[in-house]
Amino acid sequence: MENTVVKIENLVKRYGDLIALDHLDLEIKRGEVLGLLGPNGSGKTTTINCLLSLLAFNKGRIEIFGKEMSPVAYDIKKNIGIIMQNVAVFDELTVYENIDYFCGLYITDKAKRKQYVEEAIHFTGLEEFLKFYPKKLSGGLLRRLNIACGIAHKPELIILDEPTVAVDPQSRNKILEGIQQLNRDGATIIYTSHYMEEVEQICTRIAIMDKGRKIAEGTKDELKRMIKNTETITIEVIGLSDADRSVVAGLPHVYDTAYDGSKLTIYCSGGKHNLIRILGVLQERELSFGRVYTELPTLNDVFLEITGKALRDKEE
Repeated sequence: MENTVVKIENLVKRYGDLIALDHLDLEIKRGEVLGLLGPNGSGKTTTINCLLSLLAFNKGRIEIFGKEMSPVAYDIKKNIGIIMQNVAVFDELTVYENIDYFCGLYITDKAKRKQYVEEAIHFTGLEEFLKFYPKKLSGGLLRRLNIACGIAHKPELIILDEPTVAVDPQSRNKILEGIQQLNRDGATIIYTSHYMEEVEQICTRIAIMDKGRKIAEGTKDELKRMIKNTETITIEVIGLSDADRSVVAGLPHVYDTAYDGSKLTIYCSGGKHNLIRILGVLQERELSFGRVYTELPTLNDVFLEITGKALRDKEE
């Protein structure tokens, strides 16, 4: 069995003078949940549209399931499920009819189709809403219907583009649990999101894009090791002198400190037992301190350092 599900080589997409994709290379292995991250305008959506042959590109090659992708590669397309950011269902069809219609595009055997539709309904928890029309559904239920329509035919590759935007916490958890279950059932998944905590929770590997290029790639732990900051320690302490702070700043693995008169923040790069050493210095210098807490870097810290931008550049 081919272990590589998606292979993108040297992909270039131009819009006049604008280079949307700049010699992009990306490989996705069977069974992975790949998080595709990037600030707005980084090329994520263009990548997905090229991958699906919805958009022609200027240069490069895309293979899916070991075959070259093209607009007429229907044997490949039938094994792909797509859940895009904008909900795409028919308003004039009920929940059940929508799922049945989309499943029927791929599954012609009536008995199998009925079984797959019922499994998709159960999977997304829509049993109580089968006779509802989309306009009667909440945002979270509408997202779940969108997912049911995209996965009912049991595709091997599933692309989810911002599937939890503007949904309630209960629906968000249901969606994330569902994605993990799809992966356990054998699906390879490409996942884009502006919510770093979701990416940390469900993605086995992450690719960060900016300006049409892949600028970093790895597991979340591998990405965190790429940045300078590996630990931030904050200590409530009053009356810290410049000399005291200087001693702390001179400890191994400490590369910066900040003090606002009541709170000392220490930035560390690498090393173990940083907190023990720092507290030892405070005790030696007979400084009383209050609350102490330590933070490991998040994916957001990685993203900010690598791209110079926040992933969510505006509140939704």
